[in-house]
Amino acid sequence: MKKRKPGIIKDKKLRGEWAESVFMSRASERGLPVSKPWGEMCSYDFIIGKTGRFVSVQVKSTTSRLQTGYVCTVRGGHKAYRPGSFDFLAAYAVLDDAWYIIPAPLIRGKRSITLFPQSPNAKYAQYEEYREAWHLLREASQLSEDAETYCEPVAEESPAPDAPPPSSAVGRMQMAANYFRRYMERANVAPRKINGES
Repeated sequence: MKKRKPGIIKDKKLRGEWAESVFMSRASERGLPVSKPWGEMCSYDFIIGKTGRFVSVQVKSTTSRLQTGYVCTVRGGHKAYRPGSFDFLAAYAVLDDAWYIIPAPLIRGKRSITLFPQSPNAKYAQYEEYREAWHLLREASQLSEDAETYCEPVAEESPAPDAPPPSSAVGRMQMAANYFRRYMERANVAPRKINGES
């Protein structure tokens, strides 16, 4: 299969948003559950995992090509990220379409790293073992053997996949209430009585 050759987006913020969408797509292609936190104040861009175990991911991209590799900025604003800001860095060398899934402790205190996706020279191989290391996200976000999860879709009473959502607010609220009721039934949680009603 021929490698994709992405076009260059000049604006850094737009390119960052595009890289995040590529990350979400690639993670989903690998069966990793991906969630995006609301707003822009978190020190991470995505959460990977299911109930019981989540890991946080900061996404960075680079088109800053050197003779042998790429310089990738890994700071927040003008400072290095503080310890505990996220669990993994997902660094994208755009021109080589190469993702690096790097554990956060390896970039702690750094403002930038250099990636060498095309260099056969071992002295440049510092992060090469993390190229396309999506399995690290899978392993870090695994549930324990005895953990239960209720994330699976409920087949019964679910609307047809191509059915449009209700157009009225009442219809949407009813759909949400039905979903919550099915969720509680699957979790075997009896609804509390409120004012004598169940």
